[in-house]
Amino acid sequence: MQVKRLGRTGLRVTEICMGTMTFGNQAPEQVAHAILDRALEAGVNFVDSADIYPVPGTLETAGRTEEIVGRWLRGRRQQVVVGTKCGVRVGLGPNDAGLSRQHILEAADASLRRLQTDYIDLYQVHWPDPEVPLEETLRALDDLVRWGKVRYIGCSNFEAWRLCKALWVSDRLNLSRFESVQPPYSLLAREIERELLPLCSLEGVGVTTYSPLAGGLLSGKYRADQPPPEDTRFGLSAPTGPLFRQRYWHDRLFEAVEQVKKVAQECGTTAVRLSIAWLLQRPDVTSVIVGTTRPEHLEEALKAVDLKLDASTIEALGAIAPVQQTAGLDIQSVGRK
Repeated sequence: MQVKRLGRTGLRVTEICMGTMTFGNQAPEQVAHAILDRALEAGVNFVDSADIYPVPGTLETAGRTEEIVGRWLRGRRQQVVVGTKCGVRVGLGPNDAGLSRQHILEAADASLRRLQTDYIDLYQVHWPDPEVPLEETLRALDDLVRWGKVRYIGCSNFEAWRLCKALWVSDRLNLSRFESVQPPYSLLAREIERELLPLCSLEGVGVTTYSPLAGGLLSGKYRADQPPPEDTRFGLSAPTGPLFRQRYWHDRLFEAVEQVKKVAQECGTTAVRLSIAWLLQRPDVTSVIVGTTRPEHLEEALKAVDLKLDASTIEALGAIAPVQQTAGLDIQSVGRK
């Protein structure tokens, strides 16, 4: 298990990050703790969560995942780099969503209580909030860093231009800056290669990617001519299921999956392991967030760490779903809703 610096910071995180989005729903607490135990045993030191998790969920379940992680952290806090996020609606009040100073400070304190810790290693804004000036958001986050409640800050689902503007604002006002970005990235969704990855490389911003299996499509268990089961990522109710279907449920991507499976067979491995290994070997990726609902399903991701791909295999995989063929996602459709 490689350990890498998060961007230009001195914080070191493992190349595999344990995603917790399903904890408290598809993965009950006992199962979630078993998954975290296995990850820690394998050397994973990085755990990612959010105040809105679990997904799928409701406003009533928001925060349940952080509570589960918090109970597991007892006696382990110094071994784990904890990341969480804020910004998505977690209540019915007018200030229970978004990236205003009001909501950020309240959300951070709530996450600290649920996680049963006095600091968050990496505090991230979950989605952009076009209604709030970046100056207000970044000043609130900077205060959290100065008060010791947060060690580093990051963003999730930011386009390159928006991240660039945020870095400029932090530099101009001498504020803590986003030290990492969390975008979706996989063999089937490579949009970030156009502008976001080059920007992060230039500015020393860490990249922690999510959805490495394209919502599970790269597992090869779905068929284009059959509807997805209701208990899977694609079969979930709104907003999760429709968003994943919008992004990945396309004939050309099902065809790409078949090509990935063929390359995996030639390499004597699985499509899951191959897909994650490809991400791990991308030079600008710091850590790959993997999520699961069972401890045994984590093994494929852990085995990908030891799978080293040669140049010809990387080239063959890169030609399957070139950047210009990937599907888009309107990020403005999510966030404050």
